[in-house]
Amino acid sequence: MSCVFNNPLSIPVLGFCAYSGTGKTTLLKQLIPELNRRGLRLAVIKHAHHNFDVDIPGKDSYEMRKAGAKQMLVASHVRWALMTEEALDSDPSLPHLLKQIEADKVDIVLVEGFKKLALPKIELHRASHGKPFIHTHDDNIVAIACCDETQTPRELTRLDLNNVGQIADFVVQYQQNWQAPEVILPIDLASAETPHNVQQGLSVAEGIKHILSQVSPINDHEMVDLDLLDNRVLASDCISPVNVPQYTNSAMDGYGFAYSDVASAAPLQVVAEVLAGHGYDNVVQPGQAVSIMTGAPVPQGVDTIQPRELCEIQDNQVKLLDAASIKIGQHVRLAGEDIALNAVALSKGTRLAAAELGLLASLGCFQANVVKAPTVAVFSTGDEVSQPGEPLKPNCIYDSNRYTIKAMARKLGCNIIDLGIIEDNETALTAALLKASEQADIIISSGGVSVGNADYIKTVLAKIGEINFWRINMRPGRPLAVGKINNSLFFGLPGNPVAVMVSFLQFVQPALRKLAGEQTWQPQYIPAIADEFLRSKTGRTEFLRGIYHIAGDGQVHVSSTGAQGSGMLSSMVTGNCLIVIGEKDDHIAQGQRVFIQPFAAVL
Repeated sequence: MSCVFNNPLSIPVLGFCAYSGTGKTTLLKQLIPELNRRGLRLAVIKHAHHNFDVDIPGKDSYEMRKAGAKQMLVASHVRWALMTEEALDSDPSLPHLLKQIEADKVDIVLVEGFKKLALPKIELHRASHGKPFIHTHDDNIVAIACCDETQTPRELTRLDLNNVGQIADFVVQYQQNWQAPEVILPIDLASAETPHNVQQGLSVAEGIKHILSQVSPINDHEMVDLDLLDNRVLASDCISPVNVPQYTNSAMDGYGFAYSDVASAAPLQVVAEVLAGHGYDNVVQPGQAVSIMTGAPVPQGVDTIQPRELCEIQDNQVKLLDAASIKIGQHVRLAGEDIALNAVALSKGTRLAAAELGLLASLGCFQANVVKAPTVAVFSTGDEVSQPGEPLKPNCIYDSNRYTIKAMARKLGCNIIDLGIIEDNETALTAALLKASEQADIIISSGGVSVGNADYIKTVLAKIGEINFWRINMRPGRPLAVGKINNSLFFGLPGNPVAVMVSFLQFVQPALRKLAGEQTWQPQYIPAIADEFLRSKTGRTEFLRGIYHIAGDGQVHVSSTGAQGSGMLSSMVTGNCLIVIGEKDDHIAQGQRVFIQPFAAVL
């Protein structure tokens, strides 16, 4: 069975595998110069099964390494080598070794050994050795180089083990035709079709697509003061009324002068000091310079600035040090180089946060035209639900879902109408839903969307609106109700706390963002390395609560929060992301790539 392999490079990696004695090293010693002759730049990684040394005892580098240097780099004008001392319980991983290679200087990496890894490989085989084939239990074999006596399957490319030129042809063709694997997201809206039967067995992507087809962005907009714009969405492009920077200024404390003066190497006469917020009205003449501060306007006649620490000043004369390194225009910020006058500073549909508000302020804008904030009505149902702060009734639970829904909706800039807990009877539900439909753009309930006899929502909605009860192929959060009451979109979310939050993130969030004018918004998926075995089930999308971090290898790694029960709200507190496993996968192996959705922006 092959072990998981993830190629961290943007170039192909091709392995050579065989049983000991087949001649891997002999072949590579012949193949490498042939590939070099054809212009292919190679890196080679060889797996050693024993202790080895690449340095010579007595050499300075050897003695310093043995003295305790963890890494020893030796360099000359023809080569450099890095030796690392690191005692590990097992051999270093191939992805780790690959990341040590300067991929911009190499066309392909050839790997000898690591035959258990699921990387593309050429198998070497000699019938006379009597060894079994590797390709019969390794689907990653792309060709077999063998002797005349070897019998190979028709579908596998056959190469002559003794014909180095033929093997070189194959490697060159492999390198030229190689493409990085297509990234397949676990939830792919682009390829999802609008479902014909929206009652049963929808994929997550089909559900989202169907919901978004029913959402029309809010047309109403308003001018809002800068201090109240946080998390609002622009209703029109913001056009810059000024240049940014507004004037050409210095990016450094130093001395400003004309670049043409550098060639003379003569000291320059300092004629003025220019401070931020002030200017120098005269033209700086050849042979002159000004002392200038960061952010100060650059006077006429100045096109270059040398940092203060690279200048010598004496008797009001400045000598430019390291003059050969001076470049024309260095440390000068041109007017409008960030944003030009009358250019679009922020586009329609942009959600405004700290950076955007700072940009608006830097343009002198004290107001912006934004989409009217969506209004969301929230309620819980069920005789088993008690209000926090009140005595807990026998056999009941406190209502947590309404508070998580309200908090998530507020994070998306919504106005909230809290309808409280509505008792399980048809009259109360009908009155509450009709009233909410007159005030809210979206109505959200939690609970009451299963098949229990006491779930009255389906009865009420069938009378006063349109409703679809879905079974989404996902966990947690399989039951979902979506419909309309008058002009309000209705979401009936599951009753389990984690299922509520996951369903909100996947289905309610994109609807609210489109409603608010973010028509190009897409959920964020980040590739990560699974630090543990993650179980799933084919045919459904799995959302596991996870904890991601940047590991020592510089990559994002993720592990689950542990037990994944739908009622374990603490796991959403402990976690910082959802681990998303697509419908085609029944598990993710340790070390395999998986996609995560960080949820800090909403939770």
